[in-house]
Amino acid sequence: MENQHTQSQQPQLVPPPHYYHPPSQLSDDEINFSEIWGEICKGKWVIIAITVFFAFSAAMYAISLPNVYQAKALLAPADGDNNMSSMARQFGGLASLAGVNLGGGGDSKTTLAIEVMKSRQFISNFIEKFNLKVPLMAAKGWERESDTLLVNKELYDADNSKWIRDVEPPHLPEPSAWEAHEAFIDIYSISESKDSGMVWVSVEHYSPRIAKEWVDLLVKEINSVMKQKEVREAQNSIDFLSEQLNKTSVTEMQNVFYQLIEEQTKTIMLSEVREEYIFTTVDPAVEPEEKMKPRRAMIVLLGCVLGLLLGLSFYICKFLFSETDISDKQ
Repeated sequence: MENQHTQSQQPQLVPPPHYYHPPSQLSDDEINFSEIWGEICKGKWVIIAITVFFAFSAAMYAISLPNVYQAKALLAPADGDNNMSSMARQFGGLASLAGVNLGGGGDSKTTLAIEVMKSRQFISNFIEKFNLKVPLMAAKGWERESDTLLVNKELYDADNSKWIRDVEPPHLPEPSAWEAHEAFIDIYSISESKDSGMVWVSVEHYSPRIAKEWVDLLVKEINSVMKQKEVREAQNSIDFLSEQLNKTSVTEMQNVFYQLIEEQTKTIMLSEVREEYIFTTVDPAVEPEEKMKPRRAMIVLLGCVLGLLLGLSFYICKFLFSETDISDKQ
């Protein structure tokens, strides 16, 4: 009896409130992945249909895109004049005071030439000189069999050689130099290897022949532009040095001026006998036989992935919203 009385007097232990959760609340807060998977399996045919639709649409889009070819050339900086370099080291300070540019830096000339090729003025003059606006901005494809460039008739009337594109002011039917420059830099690239000093020049176009021709013209044009610039500066230096030579009677100064004039004369002579004045072509551009883009298989693959993700997202969201509605009603 005493044992029964003692047991009845012992207090019953009750767990603290924060350790207790109703079973219904646990089930409501948890995400049942098996149910989600079951919902996805129910709609698998719809998901497959969505994926096939997006893949088919991506395939049609990829087929509609014209092929784009890339031609590129590998260039090396032309050998500098060692005599000019030594003159620059010996008389560089004096020549600078006299307003004469001795150069003497092959790397600096190469860097300058690259920046000139990237400049708006060079590209605009290049487009205008060789009349490239039509193949640059009105082309929409290329026919391999006849090697014919396909022109967008909504932009350019080939029969009357007239631009007919519909634009709003201040633009005109014929593209401006600014528009042509923006279109050209999208298909044109130039890069320099810091280790070897080699320079890559590349152009993309619907026509592999045009891409190759434009690369050749770019290399020829930069050599011509830099040659003319060097000759013009050298001739101005000779004129200035000759004038200063007549003004001085100091023999030492006269000897320096004679040597400077001689080196500037060599620059002019060198430009006359060397066509590749600033860049030497190591690997010339050729007509590419394989397209660079579009990557049609990648476009179709991305379409498949996008369709699959949309289908899965639809059924996952449908399941989650249905669960939310059930819990709200309860």
